[in-house]
Amino acid sequence: MTESESIAYDVVVLGAGPVGENVADRARAAGLSTAIVESELIGGECSYWACMPSKALLRPVLARADARRVPGLSQAVQGPLDVGAVLARRDYFTSNWKDDGQVQWLDGIGADIYRGHGRLAGPRKVTVEGPDGERHVLTARHAVAVSTGTRAVVPDLPGIAEVKPWTSREATSAHAVPGRLVVVGGGVVGVEMATAWQAFGSKVTVLVRGKGLLPRMEPFAGEMVAEALTEAGADVRTGTSVEAVTREGTTVVVTTSTGDRIEADEILFATGRAPRTDDIGLETVGLEPGSWLSVDDSCRVAGSDWLYAVGDINHRALLTHQGKYQARIAGAAIAARAAGVPLLETDPWGAHAATADHAAVPQVVFTDPEAASVGLSLAEAEQAGHRVRAVDVDLSSVAGAGLYGEGYRGRARMIVDLDTETLHGVTFVGPGVGEMLHSATIAVVGEVPVSRLWHAVPAYPTVSEVWLRLLEAYRDA
Repeated sequence: MTESESIAYDVVVLGAGPVGENVADRARAAGLSTAIVESELIGGECSYWACMPSKALLRPVLARADARRVPGLSQAVQGPLDVGAVLARRDYFTSNWKDDGQVQWLDGIGADIYRGHGRLAGPRKVTVEGPDGERHVLTARHAVAVSTGTRAVVPDLPGIAEVKPWTSREATSAHAVPGRLVVVGGGVVGVEMATAWQAFGSKVTVLVRGKGLLPRMEPFAGEMVAEALTEAGADVRTGTSVEAVTREGTTVVVTTSTGDRIEADEILFATGRAPRTDDIGLETVGLEPGSWLSVDDSCRVAGSDWLYAVGDINHRALLTHQGKYQARIAGAAIAARAAGVPLLETDPWGAHAATADHAAVPQVVFTDPEAASVGLSLAEAEQAGHRVRAVDVDLSSVAGAGLYGEGYRGRARMIVDLDTETLHGVTFVGPGVGEMLHSATIAVVGEVPVSRLWHAVPAYPTVSEVWLRLLEAYRDA
């Protein structure tokens, strides 16, 4: 193995997914020399195995579902999806798992790319073992930002190695539809992939250890998604865990905690994520390999003046858009500290504080119906000690919902702080509600008083008129 002389940069970024790319972009925009290290594809998990391919798979499913609700159109879309065309479109949105375009973008901002496995080698130092045996040593004058993301967790069950289960990567990149698919887990990955593969023709069984789906959202969100999955033909079983799995020929046999035996062609474990920090040299800087990294609101690792952990690995909000938000905050903080700014804006909602991680995390679950939320649920707000009221409205009561499609079913909830009369959280469940979420995010982030929201007039007849119904319900309670 050949080793280069140490090369100095202002900032070294470990991990070139969307989060690392955004840290690099902000550093370069501030005039800081920047190196970025990646062991797989430039663009990371989101671009090739998560957000982009999963939404490309789900878009035709949801578009067909919406069309089937519209008289005059529904009869034209009763047939099956063209799965081959859906998968080809998915491949297009992943650039066929090639990263040339992402490399071109990084080259365009002036960041130097190092391909290979990067590890910390002491304070402000990163070594990179390249694919051809070369070894680079990079030093950072101001900051090292670790943005290596997470990996899927597969439980240590009897027979698991022989089964070769799907994780989120296989579920989003598969090129054939399994006749029978068992999905273990009721979180976002589980319900989205159950929605997609059921629509493609799989007989889907969903096994959930807890009481329901989407446990991090308001309970009615999981209930409505479970009802829709069941109506679509999926078998949703709660209070059920997997005890053992075996593969008998081409068949996967699942034994459950309730004593059931389920046969399938594939099994997907969507049972959580673990940080990709087990082999990045954390031990050389006094941190535990494999651990989540605790950070302050500027994403600087606790006890360090040079190490940042941005995105999933800090365990604040495991979402691509939230990681990119953190990257913008961290990039601004790195630039300010490099420039010698004596006092950063780290108060809530300041330029160097990722406050939204605590107060206003938005998320859309692309099922049918969609589930979208921002901020705190009722339970979370009460646990935090706020004096709140939940205001609920049936979305089908809004004229725009009836126009959107016959038989529209949905629900909206806002959590109002009774002392400040501002919103702590909003949840929508229903077809197409994902595009309504940003208005709720602005209301929560802006701490817009209910009295001012009365002056935000929703256009008629849109589904967004639910905002008026929510305000009326709060006023009349």
